[in-house]
Amino acid sequence: MIDAHVHLWRIGQNGCTRPTSDMTPIYRDFSLDDVRQVVGPADVGQVILVQSQENQTDTSWLLSLPRDSLIAGVVGWADLLEPDAAATIGRLASNPRLRGLRPMVQDREADWYDMPELDASLAAMTALQLVLDALVRPQHLPALLRLALRHPDLSIIIDHAAKPIISDLSAWSEQIDLLARLPNVACKLSGLLTELPRGAPADAVAPIFDHLWNAFGAERLVWGSDWPVLRLAGDYASWLEQCRQLVPSTHHQAVFDSNARRIYGIQE
Repeated sequence: MIDAHVHLWRIGQNGCTRPTSDMTPIYRDFSLDDVRQVVGPADVGQVILVQSQENQTDTSWLLSLPRDSLIAGVVGWADLLEPDAAATIGRLASNPRLRGLRPMVQDREADWYDMPELDASLAAMTALQLVLDALVRPQHLPALLRLALRHPDLSIIIDHAAKPIISDLSAWSEQIDLLARLPNVACKLSGLLTELPRGAPADAVAPIFDHLWNAFGAERLVWGSDWPVLRLAGDYASWLEQCRQLVPSTHHQAVFDSNARRIYGIQE
């Protein structure tokens, strides 16, 4: 089984500026050994490490970690708007661990993905078979749809289901349906608990899951924990079990393992 969304960081090192001290449950270093202690009892054999900082230092650190069978791959960061971004992407991709890139768009303008300056970077990613991890909110989905149409051979996976607002899923659901019609777009079952309003029960994510399941189906949903950020809202074992209950057992192999391997190009 693969956890497709795990973070590591060292506070104040490797370009780490987040989390901040007010985020008490996660304001400490998290190492691969910490991950091992959490995923081992859950029978998770590999994880995809995802950048948490908007700089090259963090990505270089993740790519330079000692070889370990727990690491299935790395989703890093690069400035996709730099004039020489394609060369930077090529250099990063020379490390076979790199399986994708994640621009941190969640707090950017709604039309960020419309910028034509991105096209050369996205073409380079497509040529190198790198996945675009889309860290976005619902207001970014129309531009992400236009990007997916412009780059039909670019593999895109929507992180945290685009952080839907549980009290108003109408616009989100319409855009998700449009994106799900495109074969190059997939979605992560990750980060949903931390987006719930304070005090909301964990099962409040059920209508979100139901919509994602109907839109993407069993072959384009990928499970991820978003650990250790998950600690702000829940624990690893409970989130995994909740998703196991939501996903029909006949599709566990796909959602919890083989979809991630196929989308990110990870060998057995």
